[in-house]
Amino acid sequence: MEIITENLGKKFRNEWIFKSVNLRFQQGQSYTFTGSNGSGKSTFLQILSGFIPASEGKILAFKNQQPLEIEQIYKEISIAAPYLELIEEFTLEELLQFHIQFKPLIQQYSIKDFIEFIELPKARQKAIKHFSSGMKQRVKLGLTFWSDTPILMLDEPSSNLDAKATNWYLENVQKYSQDRMLFICSNQPNEYEFCSNIFNIQDYK
Repeated sequence: MEIITENLGKKFRNEWIFKSVNLRFQQGQSYTFTGSNGSGKSTFLQILSGFIPASEGKILAFKNQQPLEIEQIYKEISIAAPYLELIEEFTLEELLQFHIQFKPLIQQYSIKDFIEFIELPKARQKAIKHFSSGMKQRVKLGLTFWSDTPILMLDEPSSNLDAKATNWYLENVQKYSQDRMLFICSNQPNEYEFCSNIFNIQDYK
């Protein structure tokens, strides 16, 4: 996978959040976007994922050196973000059964394997609406790590995680992002200290 942004910009009303972003992203590399709260990190990630449109410029995506329509890029992405909700009425097992219909797990892992991976074996038949915010975040991160996609997007990955769960994130993020394209939006250095490409979105005003 390869993604190229050409003069990418976004404005709300008459204020530019960022503009003239010209960057190239490649598989096997990790990229972090930093900046203060409200600076546009999450907005940039949502534009890259095709979730919201840019105000100017364009995004070029390539898979196996063949052009990929931006409207189709979501199929290549797994994302964990505070603004993405899980289906509250499902149990954990039902949620996973639903999810793998669209994005299978890597290495043919099973639902049982996944539940053990996120360390929530006692919550298998528990409704998501009864999960704590930290449990929900662990599910989101686990699905991002283990979904069979070439692109991983993490927005504020350790939000709502306690110290133990944060260590679990740090142990797994590098392991499961190898040979994939990893994006992290964060202003917490411990979430991305391993990352080799760091950009401050506020530099693109």
